[in-house]
Amino acid sequence: MTPWDRGAGAWLTRYTPHRPGGGRVQLVCLPHAGGSATFFQPLARAFEALPDAPFEVLAVQYPGRQERRSEPLVDDLLVLADRVAEALRHAGDTPVLLFGHSMGALVAWEAARRLRRPGDTPPVGLVVSGRGAPSLHRDVRLHLRTDAELVADLRYLSGTASDLLTDPGVLGMVLPVLRADYKAVDGYRYQPASPLGCPVSVFLGDRDPWAREREARGWREETTGPVTFRTFPGDHFYLTAGWDAVALAVAGSRTGVTAG
Repeated sequence: MTPWDRGAGAWLTRYTPHRPGGGRVQLVCLPHAGGSATFFQPLARAFEALPDAPFEVLAVQYPGRQERRSEPLVDDLLVLADRVAEALRHAGDTPVLLFGHSMGALVAWEAARRLRRPGDTPPVGLVVSGRGAPSLHRDVRLHLRTDAELVADLRYLSGTASDLLTDPGVLGMVLPVLRADYKAVDGYRYQPASPLGCPVSVFLGDRDPWAREREARGWREETTGPVTFRTFPGDHFYLTAGWDAVALAVAGSRTGVTAG
């Protein structure tokens, strides 16, 4: 276990071993609302198949799920960002690239904003997936919907296997987590601040009803670094059908080359 792993505590789950040496990048992945760190295990496997990929893949585990199931849920997105940023402060000298999907894109971006105080090491880049610009607010109040409406949302977005959504035991675990995460997103309000200085890559599904390209253009205003856009075939969870393509695109975001 590295000093970073010890300092990050329960917040970070490592999927590839730490390999000391120059040129390595810690790819820290942040999941969507209702999601967990294991969502990104296929991405770690996809990187293992790439020749000379410099990434060590880790994922954020939010409280209230899997091995952190007994911990209280956090329904404030800024509190999540505070705690993720604190975990990332234990990254040492190894560069960090943040990759957030949907709610995770907002948490990653807010965490990156926090890593700018004296002594911090800002991330070398940010990949935001399935999310419009942070300045765009939808007053949809998802967390106030009924259980049946939340299940319908899950089916619509294709984020959860349909057969699982008929299991009362699974729903008893999933719905409180999803409702708390939706409350965090619903309660989030954009606060202008000086832009980041790192590259930002925006990944979108071409049939995603929640993140269309026109809604994502505002990411250009959030950094002084280059902003690139990549569209994949698929819906809000386009990643699950093409982790290999996602890995190539993430690798391209690190080098400044559009992959695939």
